[in-house]
Amino acid sequence: MLLILPLIIPGLAAVIMLFANKRPVFHRVTTTIASLMMVIVSIIIVRRVYNNGVLVTNIGDWPAPFGISVVYDMLSAMLVLTTSIILFFVTIYSFQSIGLERERYFYHPMMLFMIMGINGAFTTGDIFNMFVFFEVFLIASYVLLTIGSSRIQLREGFKYLIVNVISSNILVLGIGYLYSVVGSVNMADIQVKLANYDGNLSVITLIGAVIMFVFLTKAAIFPLYFWLPDSYNAPPIPILAAFGALLTKVGVYALMRTYSLFFSLDFNYISTFLVVLSILTIIIGSIGALASYDLKMVVIYNIIIAIGFIVIAVAMLDLDGMLGSIYYLIHDMIIKTALFLLVGFIIYRTGKVNAKEIHGLMSVHPVAGWFFFLAGLSLAGVPPFPGFFGKVYIVKSLFLNEYYISGIVILFSSLVILYSIMRLFIQVFFGAPADLEDLKPIKYDKLLFSAIGLVVVSIIFGLGADLLYPYFEFAAQTLTDPSIYSEYIMGVE
Repeated sequence: MLLILPLIIPGLAAVIMLFANKRPVFHRVTTTIASLMMVIVSIIIVRRVYNNGVLVTNIGDWPAPFGISVVYDMLSAMLVLTTSIILFFVTIYSFQSIGLERERYFYHPMMLFMIMGINGAFTTGDIFNMFVFFEVFLIASYVLLTIGSSRIQLREGFKYLIVNVISSNILVLGIGYLYSVVGSVNMADIQVKLANYDGNLSVITLIGAVIMFVFLTKAAIFPLYFWLPDSYNAPPIPILAAFGALLTKVGVYALMRTYSLFFSLDFNYISTFLVVLSILTIIIGSIGALASYDLKMVVIYNIIIAIGFIVIAVAMLDLDGMLGSIYYLIHDMIIKTALFLLVGFIIYRTGKVNAKEIHGLMSVHPVAGWFFFLAGLSLAGVPPFPGFFGKVYIVKSLFLNEYYISGIVILFSSLVILYSIMRLFIQVFFGAPADLEDLKPIKYDKLLFSAIGLVVVSIIFGLGADLLYPYFEFAAQTLTDPSIYSEYIMGVE
């Protein structure tokens, strides 16, 4: 029962809110309680996985590969915990930012349905159910993207819808092709059968290309990132923060899981392909971050850079690479949310999104200014922030695998990230002191509570990185040695 609570809690809370109709206060209280319950449950699951190994429950007591399996290895458990923490802070932030009209039209239930789908994608042991959970959170995200019905939301929502409908159809085809070859959709069973596969490997490579195309599209890798910047720029800040922290990361997780279990047979070819795409993604993201003074767009392009970092580490498929990718994945989810919430505070307070039109906020909001500074350092991976540990392992893996130029690109792009954020920090918080009469008289205690809270979580994560290392090593070992994952589900070694 414990293992399915991260799915039941948000789903049940969302249904209750739908029946409660348009009652914003009740929605706020219910979502806050649900998010706190998920944090507590997720912490318990992380500890149990660490103490007992991979945890599995089979729905209806049907054994794998016939039944539906919910699987928690350490990677899944940590991602569910991180998602729950982000939901809590975004929910608190929403109280003063999303607006009563959006709350009346089921903003909170849609957010919980989205989280249910994301947690399902992180924990399913069945690739077809991964597709199902993708559709659950995508349907909720369609509503969130267009809630409020502004012109830009409807335009970008249509683009977002078309891209995801097409990619979802391609994913179904890829799963169908895979089933035709191995006769199973259970991921552990597929891994066991492919490990002993003596057929034509080119068929598996083709199927892998189809499935990876979908996950790379959802992760926004080059050249499939085109849908992300404008689509993420359209909704209000709380929705943007949740999207930026979680949605692309589900695509990355799906790539990590399927690549390590299924498609590493033709390792050198796939690895080189992913490295090239990752480097191009980092370059495009860096150009976008440097070219813009739009507060939201700079952080959005930094999402694209981070995707490149994570995927290039996954491509190495060794312990250092996977350690780096997991460290950086968790770190990026937390700090991107914090930065979006801080950017949102600046926009709500000033009414402006162009950094060139803002100055001197340090005289009015020094706490927000210095926490923005700390968030920028964390994003760039300056020690002792957690991004540093991720990049150390990523660069180490690239150098050990003789991808020297790629390692240098990672290091150089870290300077680009630092410059892009520090440029905003100096422009917005320094210069002539801001005039209080020019600032909007909004309530912002909950806005700053959430933003500062997540920066503090990031700092604690960085300072405690050594203590957390055994957890991350366990998560990386499951990816580099797929038999660990399979033996817990299928009972084979």
